[in-house]
Amino acid sequence: MDSKGNIIDLAARRRSRQSQPQAKQAKEKAPVLDMTERRNEIINQERRRVRRTILTEFIGAFVVVPNQGLLKVSLYDISETGIAFDIEHEKGSFSADEEIAVRVYMNQTTYFPFTVKVSNVRELEDESVFRHGAKFVMGTVNEIALFHFVKFIETVSASLESDSGDVMVSNIK
Repeated sequence: MDSKGNIIDLAARRRSRQSQPQAKQAKEKAPVLDMTERRNEIINQERRRVRRTILTEFIGAFVVVPNQGLLKVSLYDISETGIAFDIEHEKGSFSADEEIAVRVYMNQTTYFPFTVKVSNVRELEDESVFRHGAKFVMGTVNEIALFHFVKFIETVSASLESDSGDVMVSNIK
């Protein structure tokens, strides 16, 4: 039987580890995880359960303000479940849980209507706008068309290109 009993000889262990090559010591060390970064990844995944398509200045849209008329908004993004849109700071904002009629214009006279319910509103001071997050109100006449509209926007935006000032042709001979 060993005379040391349950005592661990740390001095011998240290000498043993010091004599090991540096590469072997590095392999034995466990990686350090940044839990803040991992937590933020999880939060972002939970927040974004659906893919959003950024629409800044892509489509003209208006909201119907009762007893006043149409108010131009800038669509920020769109997903299968809702949209985000901006209203200029001086125009004001809607409240959470408010239902709003939205019109997306295909040309100057033809529009695609749908209804949204505001989920959140936040002021973006650096952009001088109120950003509204809203969910589509389902069970309306345009539910199927709305689904295809979102898919159309996603597909088109994936292949958009910027105009670099190509030369225009005045006449073809």
